Amino acid sequence: MSDRPEVRTASWPIAAVDVAGLASNLVGAIARLPFRDPWRGPSNSPRNLAVSTTRERIRSLFGYASSLPIDEFRALERVLDTISGQVLPPFVALQGVNAEQDILGSVPGIWFRPSAVSQGTILYLHGGGYIGTSPRMYALFVAHLARVTECAVFVADYRLAPEFPFPAAADDIIAVADHLVADGLAPERLILAGDSGGGGLVGTVLHRISMDTQRRPAAVLLFSPEVSLTLSEDSIIENAPLDILPWNIPVNSYLHGIDPYDQRVDVLLDNLSGWPPTFLAYGADEMFRDAIRMLAEKLESDGVAHEALEVEGMFRVFPFLLPWARESRDVYRRAGQSVHDALAKI
Repeated sequence: MSDRPEVRTASWPIAAVDVAGLASNLVGAIARLPFRDPWRGPSNSPRNLAVSTTRERIRSLFGYASSLPIDEFRALERVLDTISGQVLPPFVALQGVNAEQDILGSVPGIWFRPSAVSQGTILYLHGGGYIGTSPRMYALFVAHLARVTECAVFVADYRLAPEFPFPAAADDIIAVADHLVADGLAPERLILAGDSGGGGLVGTVLHRISMDTQRRPAAVLLFSPEVSLTLSEDSIIENAPLDILPWNIPVNSYLHGIDPYDQRVDVLLDNLSGWPPTFLAYGADEMFRDAIRMLAEKLESDGVAHEALEVEGMFRVFPFLLPWARESRDVYRRAGQSVHDALAKI
């Protein structure tokens, strides 16, 4: 996103100051950690400490980054993207996955192809609350996903807010999906997947294509989806001390005047009866937990085949942030099985 010519980024001296500010913020997060009982939790003390450390550092990162002016936010994002591009490729290769940049339907992105013969294609919508992150930051998580599903995964670098508010991101994803189908991919071999804001975006995309059965994908994978932007559920407040998100979740820059109760952006208000089989994984400590629970209930009432996995003691997008955890490995396995099951029915 930050590489687009129409996106402004701060100068390198300002970016350097912001990186130093982020480093200071992370040091402060670690300094606070001993006073938050980081060893307490559902598992052994070392593991609880690792989970608590991740929570504190990611929350500090999100809070600091969202406080910056947008041009500085994009400059910091570019720095983190560059670091990811240097650090993560060897770990991707260890998964037996090859990464390659490409452009589909005028939308840039990265292919992650496993060494095993691919039986389908996953179009992955990365998270970041509709405003941040990049395909390269998701390299390790998507490599795991490609390996367990035996599918080629394309992570689209779709347009982000506030420079490109709703519906720009959905337009990009539909352009990529149409390109894949026009290039010979059967829709029944296509899987839509996403986490956080990308998971919410999956709902927006399905809202636009659900009436067209010829374009409906084979399956959906959702990891901690941001399914409702009303922020009206009890867990938004109750789980704020437990989750990685800042307490003041930004959504206005994406909505840009759109009513958060509009069914194009609130999956809970939509008719889901046209959805394909859906796999849903999330943590019990998420701020969006209650909304995701309501999504699982709605999938049930609307007659959609689905598997909903709520994991105790876990915060938002834990399979991405804690790839080493037992719970994350279980999510990978079950997501892979759901894709295999969906494609086996074709």
